[in-house]
Amino acid sequence: MTQESQVDAADRMLLTQLQRDARTTVQQMAEKGGLSTASVQRRLRRLREAGVLQKEVALVDQKKVGLGVTAIVSVELERDRLEQIDAFKRKARIDPQVLHFYCIAGDADFVMVVVAPDIAGYESFTHRFFFADSNVRKFRTSIVVSTEKSTQELPLDI
Repeated sequence: MTQESQVDAADRMLLTQLQRDARTTVQQMAEKGGLSTASVQRRLRRLREAGVLQKEVALVDQKKVGLGVTAIVSVELERDRLEQIDAFKRKARIDPQVLHFYCIAGDADFVMVVVAPDIAGYESFTHRFFFADSNVRKFRTSIVVSTEKSTQELPLDI
């Protein structure tokens, strides 16, 4: 399954149900979609094997686990050597405080979403992650004041 066209309406219905609640049982999906449980199992196996369904995770309330600060950070690198850019990418990919990391076109090279317990924790992150990296030319931080929407659910019906 390499093309989008191979994900049909029934697959999209199953994916939508799983995005909303990954604990939805095969039986529940079959009933809702008018499919047999065997058909749902086959479809899910195919979607997993094809990488369409990448993983099933639990969403944790970050404030309830002590991560009260979310920062959106744009980063500009010196861009002198490809090895330095690759090193920065590797560092961001493995850092547990970096939730999202995007290479972008525009004023900055990267945008990242970072979490920390508090402002002091974010400041420690900046010293460790940005100030200690001579390849970082500039970074600009916006602190999230309130989260109005946060989802990983893709709109599969557009």
